[in-house]
Amino acid sequence: MASASQTLAPPSTALLLMEGRAIPELAAFVAAYPLIASAPRGDGHPVLVLPGLITSDRSTGPLRTFLAGQGYAAHGWDLGRNYGLLPGFERRMLDRVKQLNDEHGRKVSLVGWSLGGIYARQLAKTVPDMVRSVITLGSPFAGPPTATNAWRLYEFTSGHKVDNRDNHMGGVVATPPPVPTTAVYSRTDGICAWQCCVEVEGPITENIEVMGSHCGLGHNPAAVYAVADRLAQPEGSFKPFDRNGWRKVFYPDPARPH
Repeated sequence: MASASQTLAPPSTALLLMEGRAIPELAAFVAAYPLIASAPRGDGHPVLVLPGLITSDRSTGPLRTFLAGQGYAAHGWDLGRNYGLLPGFERRMLDRVKQLNDEHGRKVSLVGWSLGGIYARQLAKTVPDMVRSVITLGSPFAGPPTATNAWRLYEFTSGHKVDNRDNHMGGVVATPPPVPTTAVYSRTDGICAWQCCVEVEGPITENIEVMGSHCGLGHNPAAVYAVADRLAQPEGSFKPFDRNGWRKVFYPDPARPH
């Protein structure tokens, strides 16, 4: 298994070209809004949403607007565009989590899209007493860091080598956080090899597969519903996502053969 992960290739050119699906997925999000709003409602706790590489809080606007409507105190990271771990960014993200924890007097749930999900995991490992749960959307935290179509862009914008990622806050990226953690991913992701976005399942970890693009995960209706469902779990408790009934249509079995 280890040798296979080391040779894992990025998604094919065909899948990369299919990332244009993100636009109709946004239209589907708008059309399906009344249906996904039937997800369990929140209890008002703070949720920090972290954007992907070279994107900003603007990209997570639809998701944060939805979560606010569901009863969460949804926040952006307020750090501009995500160009990677530029000098001081780790400290500024930690300060943001501490700020929200202090303002609300409650633990913060972290939702991270792609690279933002890797940050979310590492933040939870660094300040677990301030974090309630972690949800990643197409985040390549497992497997070789070169198994994406964005690793060269990351090295260019951040000035860091991708193979040095375990030398930053939180330690080994693939290690699960010590809080309830959900990995949402798509097997037709055109940016990250989906195998790199799958969590080792355990007592407080799980995987939820959806059908869609990488660039549309933040507003993919099935992904957004899953995020709301997971955030609604009572603090300190964890039950795996229920795929029974109508949900089987939209959420494939993550354990099915590759």
